[in-house]
Amino acid sequence: MATVHAGPLGDTTDAPRIVREVLAQLFGPPEDRGFAVRLWDGSREPATSAGDLPFTLVLRHPGALRRMLLPPSELAMTEAYLRGDFDIEGDLPAATGLADRIATALVHPAALASLVRLRALPRDTGAASATSGRARFAARWPVHSQQRDAVAVRHHYDLGNDFYALWLDWNMVYSCAYFPTGSESLEQAQLAKLDLVCRKLRLAPGERLLDVGCGWGALIIHAARHYGVHALGITLSPTQAALARERIMAAGLTERCAVAVCDYRGLAPAERFDKIASVGMIEHVGRPQLTGYFATLRRHLRPGGLLLNHGIVVHPGAAAPGRLARRLIGAGSFIQRHIFPDGELTTTAEVLAAAEPGGLEVRDVENLREHYVRTLRMWLARLEAATPEAIAMVGEPTFRAWRLYLAASAHRFGIGQIGVVQVLFSRPDATGRSCLPLTRAYLYTS
Repeated sequence: MATVHAGPLGDTTDAPRIVREVLAQLFGPPEDRGFAVRLWDGSREPATSAGDLPFTLVLRHPGALRRMLLPPSELAMTEAYLRGDFDIEGDLPAATGLADRIATALVHPAALASLVRLRALPRDTGAASATSGRARFAARWPVHSQQRDAVAVRHHYDLGNDFYALWLDWNMVYSCAYFPTGSESLEQAQLAKLDLVCRKLRLAPGERLLDVGCGWGALIIHAARHYGVHALGITLSPTQAALARERIMAAGLTERCAVAVCDYRGLAPAERFDKIASVGMIEHVGRPQLTGYFATLRRHLRPGGLLLNHGIVVHPGAAAPGRLARRLIGAGSFIQRHIFPDGELTTTAEVLAAAEPGGLEVRDVENLREHYVRTLRMWLARLEAATPEAIAMVGEPTFRAWRLYLAASAHRFGIGQIGVVQVLFSRPDATGRSCLPLTRAYLYTS
């Protein structure tokens, strides 16, 4: 049994009182917090029914709040959740906003005094050490070298195709869906997104399409089947490529679709494509490599061709408030350690600034942020509905990591910290011609 030690301001009987005092310092009185709290002894704040509140923070043992808040960092809080020190009942995306509230509370110099009070929180010496249930990512190569990028991608996808199939749509599209009316199912919205990408690229029979970061092959299969193109998809994940090839064969498209395990920098120099799609790839390129990334894609794009870049971007003002909060909270460390190593978000302006000097011309920019909120909430609901199966596949800590990742992402998209932007570029030919019509009406005509 775990041994509980209170801080210097009381013995074990003081633990509930001290925890309540710290909660009040951080979040205000119970009636003003906007969420409920239930302690390990069954007591709750507010004492009345919390049915009209979005979620309940459940502290599983006396040392849970200390494990969440000390040291004050995103990683401490998230790993306390992965261990099961605390739980959330109700709307998990809304609950992930607690980290923002703590960061805001710590900006003001007066808040430093509250850190002294945090030291009085009880300890639970029997609590388990932090772990996600997976080996920590490690690579000896430079960040965003071809070798290290391959290891990082495989770290993400080595959970297995069956895990992703639990909560993605039937086509296993692992990027933002598109909801033309808002009433679509996930399957319908993902098909609509695939078609939107194809329409923006103005795909035509006989053209060559390159899909950079092709996942399980949904886009190239859709483009070959419905638009008559010859498509090559590249991925760094052998498990993705194996399933994509199976799906291509099942669709009878082996003469028009192929998948290669290949870095975008490893394409044959002579390879040329009429159209290029990069969906959910740029997040893993790295800021210093952006200019080279777009230059490489331009070299493989025929004059007069089109490139669609679809990627998550960060709002320029979305950093945690204040230098102190940024230093303490360390935003991004959870995803770096537990979800996708070496991932990095850039702003829309940085994307455009990296692409245009190399000869790509911006023709259309569309932010699909609200669509990703819907997508992530649907993914989260599907994952939660498959909880027993997911835990059996990957273990409870890793399941909790992914549940938290999807919920936190839905929250960040919802409040506008991050967005997802589709940018259509053209590579004009020597006369300045592109293959685009005078209006954008074609974007909305199937």
